[in-house]
Amino acid sequence: MLSICLELSRPNVLFLVVDDLRPKLGCYGETNMVTPNIDQLAAKSLVFERAYVQQALCSPSRTSFLTGRRPDTTRTYDLHVYFRDIAGNYTTLPQHFKNNGYITQSVGKIFHPGSTSGNTDDYPFSWTFPARHAPSLKYFYDKICPGPDGKLYDNAVCPLERSQIPSGKLPDEENADFAVSFLQNRSVDQKPFFLALGFHKPHLPFRYDAKYKDLYPLSKIQLADNQNVPMMMPYVSFSPWNNLRRFQDIIALNVSWPFGAIPTDFQYLMRQSYSAATSYTDALVGRVLAALDQSGFANNTIVTFHGDHGWLLGEHMEWTKHTNFDLALRIPLMFHVPGVTAPKLLPGKTFPFKDAFELPVNEHTSDTKDPLSTDGLVEAVDMYATLSELAGLDIPPTCSSNPFDEAFCTEGASFASLIKSVSEDVTTASYITSDVRNSSYQIMDTNIASTGFTDMGIVSSKGTDVTRMSTRHRGSNVIGSKVQWKRAVFSQYPRPSYYPSNTTIAPQLFETIIMGYTMRTDKHRYTEWVAYDHTTFSANWTHVYARELYDYSADPEGNFNVVDVPAYSDLAVQLAQQLRDGWRSVLPGTS
Repeated sequence: MLSICLELSRPNVLFLVVDDLRPKLGCYGETNMVTPNIDQLAAKSLVFERAYVQQALCSPSRTSFLTGRRPDTTRTYDLHVYFRDIAGNYTTLPQHFKNNGYITQSVGKIFHPGSTSGNTDDYPFSWTFPARHAPSLKYFYDKICPGPDGKLYDNAVCPLERSQIPSGKLPDEENADFAVSFLQNRSVDQKPFFLALGFHKPHLPFRYDAKYKDLYPLSKIQLADNQNVPMMMPYVSFSPWNNLRRFQDIIALNVSWPFGAIPTDFQYLMRQSYSAATSYTDALVGRVLAALDQSGFANNTIVTFHGDHGWLLGEHMEWTKHTNFDLALRIPLMFHVPGVTAPKLLPGKTFPFKDAFELPVNEHTSDTKDPLSTDGLVEAVDMYATLSELAGLDIPPTCSSNPFDEAFCTEGASFASLIKSVSEDVTTASYITSDVRNSSYQIMDTNIASTGFTDMGIVSSKGTDVTRMSTRHRGSNVIGSKVQWKRAVFSQYPRPSYYPSNTTIAPQLFETIIMGYTMRTDKHRYTEWVAYDHTTFSANWTHVYARELYDYSADPEGNFNVVDVPAYSDLAVQLAQQLRDGWRSVLPGTS
């Protein structure tokens, strides 16, 4: 086991989750995005280029990565059931840390709130204290969006001036305030903490501080290139985005159902507000990271950042999520491990806050150039085992084929070895230290490869600032020819019918009759929509409603379903068998 002792005590964990966030960030090559604080975190982390969730819906995805188990084991496919009631009394990720002496605190949206987390956000199982939700959340769907006629509406696109916010602050701001206070009121000699902070935006409705819209003039907004459904796409694959259609500004567009297109002018507004809401959240992430740094915890805190699933912005004529398309399942994911993915610095130097409105335009993406990254295929379900290993806790064993009575196990795999391997692949990192008072400079070379998972220590020169100067290069599926990783990742989505219906986007368990199982390999995505019996929680692989195969090496956007093209027949048979063999067949160490 790779045991990491970042200090004499166990490391803290700051677990950051953002709702509906696709990898639309500067650090993922989106040079039009203004996300300086997340990009700064990425520059000091390992960035995962190909990370996927297990289902493109909030509760199933969150339940999966918080239990380390897949939806067929949590039996959570909708926004209603609670895994402890319907599946098993599983030890969750924060519960594991709590059982090992950590203070665990949930702030904002971590578990999906409501019945699907026992109406308590899984307290007291997972959390030392009751989960914290912003008081202003009560206005989440109120009519507070000003219209041109002077009336207030419940709109999807809803940038707000300060005077238009009922409580003066939006929920994400109040949650960030709570997290900052939590950090400022802890001392280094207290128990280690696991602080989980979930941001709502850019989840619908797009309610955010209107000033962030100024970062994205409509003249600079680009629409999706592929606004048509994929050729030969089966009907069961499509989601008619009913959750978007309920908003008053969308209703006014009179878009036909289920395959109508949103008018071009409004697509610009949607994409503008998604970007602006992301930059709004970036600023709040920056505030919390700065508080972590200024409070003296940055050198002993593992920071993770990820989305709960992806989002579509007009690609394939789709909006929101609720599908098995790659854009719905792919997420941003990064792990910051002090002394491993970046050096330890003096307090206040690791995560200084970056104000997007004070940075020169050419510095909006200054931290986005070639971050330390890997394109190894990873899954959100892997995070449980990974964090356990990084913190020196017991790593959950792989679940058996009958996992429902096993309280402590996982259906993922720790990718701590990827972090170690990629860090070691950076053969020599150069750092430049500058004394801020006499402007003298000193060059230091530190070989990360020789340290592995060790404490690199704090640069001790008084009054110094340390900036990484080395080129941080990307890995591959076989990192440095040392770590053989997964050959595929697996996800799924339920459907109540073959053709789109009013419950297509999020059917309840008792409505589900089809399950779409999908597998992403290095170059392909293969999906089968099969009959599903919700009373026995079982799939009938002999009753296949539809199949999909997308070849990303020839069709990077996934615009052509080639499953019935003769040239792909042998590959389809091979991938069908691999999909049936499932996730166990591709765990690290399997052939």
